[in-house]
Amino acid sequence: MRMLTGMPQSSTPLPAAVGRPATRALAAAGYRTIADLDGTSERELLALHGVGPRAIKILREHGVRLLP
Repeated sequence: MRMLTGMPQSSTPLPAAVGRPATRALAAAGYRTIADLDGTSERELLALHGVGPRAIKILREHGVRLLP
């Protein structure tokens, strides 16, 4: 997915590259934008069914700052 330039991070949607299962799991937990995830625990996200190490890596590559 191409990053949306000029768009504030608070409204940048989750990257499609994380996959549909991870996107659904994150949305169900209330995470709909990149900014929603900043400061969230990696462990908390990995506990969501559908979110795995690949999704975490992709989120970090898109600038999400996760706690250990």
